[in-house]
Amino acid sequence: MDSYDKKILFILQRNADLPLSEISRRVGLSPTPCWNRIKKLEEEGVILKKVTILNKEKLSLPVTVFLNITVRTHNEDWGKKFNEILKRYNNILEAYRVTGSEADYVLKIVSESIEEYDKFQQVLIKNIQFNSMSSAIVLQELKLNYNLPIR
Repeated sequence: MDSYDKKILFILQRNADLPLSEISRRVGLSPTPCWNRIKKLEEEGVILKKVTILNKEKLSLPVTVFLNITVRTHNEDWGKKFNEILKRYNNILEAYRVTGSEADYVLKIVSESIEEYDKFQQVLIKNIQFNSMSSAIVLQELKLNYNLPIR
């Protein structure tokens, strides 16, 4: 990956809707080589997807919760079932297996309200074998960044 590729990525992750002519102008390449580089970055899996970022408040999803889950056993069957549950619910935006904390897994969940989140958590409680669960409700989002630090 050279400096042209990094410039392309820097631009695209801030605004993937820019026309190719504008991207190529900013990068300093003609459109065809710029397009070829973008396609190559997609084929290599560097560019995974181009998405539109939505305002969750305007879509009546103002509540964000980080759910910490500690489990008793980490076996393959449990992991498969857990992954199926993660895929089943669109309100689970992100899920991580973590170390260095009391939790084994951290889920980022959005909800219409605290009451709706509570109902959803009860569904999870019925479907997941776990040791403990704790929720951290976001009071204020201080920083939200989707751009990776490309140098």
